[in-house]
This record gives sequence, structure tokens and C-alpha cells, in this order.
Amino acid sequence: MKILVIEDEPGLRESIQQYFAGGGNVCEVVADYASALQKINIYRYDCIVLDITLPDGSGLDILENLKINNHPDGVLIVSAKNSLDDRLNGLDMGADDYLVKPFHLSELKARVTSIVRRKSFDGSRTVTFSEIKIDLTAQQVMVHDIILKLTKKEYALLLYFIANKAKVISKNAIAEHLWGDEVDLSDNFDFLYSHIKNLRKKIMDAGGKDYIQSAYGMGYKFTDL
Repeated sequence: MKILVIEDEPGLRESIQQYFAGGGNVCEVVADYASALQKINIYRYDCIVLDITLPDGSGLDILENLKINNHPDGVLIVSAKNSLDDRLNGLDMGADDYLVKPFHLSELKARVTSIVRRKSFDGSRTVTFSEIKIDLTAQQVMVHDIILKLTKKEYALLLYFIANKAKVISKNAIAEHLWGDEVDLSDNFDFLYSHIKNLRKKIMDAGGKDYIQSAYGMGYKFTDL
């Protein structure tokens, strides 16, 4: 998953980042309204963890900006405010969920995972693409009942491909999704080619087809056509 955490409390912000990054996710953090606005207007995320109260603005204005521009990012509001009005206001504006501080990081992860599953895979705990089956809870991939031993990046790459199946995805977009917005987006994508090559080989070695197609000069498309 690629996550953006908008949180002004340094300790909580760092704890969330370390927790998600430790699980193999890309987790970026910002501490104020201006930085958050810059991020969301340039990059896309699977889920944004959004604090309502920021030192230089309101998190609800960030949520409004996302919706006005029809950005598809999932949004989980986190706030010390526990009033019904605050919850309803955030949800009415388009947030996917609302979590009151303090909370356990395990619950935060479960909420974020649920949002991503809902948005990308219709809420299912399993994803099937032809002979490829993915257990999202166990993070296990099978091809013809053979369990694939994928690295965290290969697993994230496969999910990203399937979530965007039949679409041409640019190399920049794939790199940003897997390594974050600070990745060096030079003309050298050797690190990306290596992961794609390895994923393709593991699927085909298990008897699967080659679903990763190159779109010359543009990127890649994951399709069975």
C-alpha cells in the first residue's frame, strides 16, 4: 500500500510511519496543511490518514479539495474530537472512515487495509485474476494452487497491476507507488525492470501466463487479452 499520513504530532506521526513501513508499505508523512495540500495535488495514494486539526489549516479543507478534484484516494480521518457532529461532517464530506484518538496502531492498519480493499477490490478478502489467487489477509499468492514466494515489492507490484488491470500504467507511476514520491525518477528504471522480470518469471514458472505487457514508450499493462 502507498499511504500518506497528515499528522502534526511528531511522536504519533513517526510511530505510524515506522509501523506501516515495517510491513513493507510506502508511508509518507507531512505535518502541516500547506505540505499536505502540495502532496495531494501532485501524487495519488491508496489511503490518506488525515488529522482534522492542523497548525495552519483544517484537515476537512484537504478532504474537500480531494473531492472537488475527484481524486480517488481513500481517506481515514483521525481526530481527538469524538463528537457525533464531527464524525458525520467528515463522513458526509466523503471520508471513508473515522477513527478517534488514542488508538492502537493495529486498529489503524486494519481500518486502512479495509478502505483499500473496498476501493480497489470491492471489499473482498481474496482477489482472483485467471489462475492467480491472492489472499489479501494472509498476503499469499497462488498460481494453480502453487504458493509463490514473492518479495514485498513483488507482492505490492502484483496488487497494483491487478487493481489497474487492462490499463496502461506509466513507469513513473509504478515507481512512485512502490518507492514513494521521493524516488529518483530518472530515465534509469533498472530497479523497476528487475522487479517486473522477477514477478513475471515466478508467475510463469508456476504455470501462469505472461500477463505483463509492455506499452512501448508508455509503461506496462496487466491483461489477459
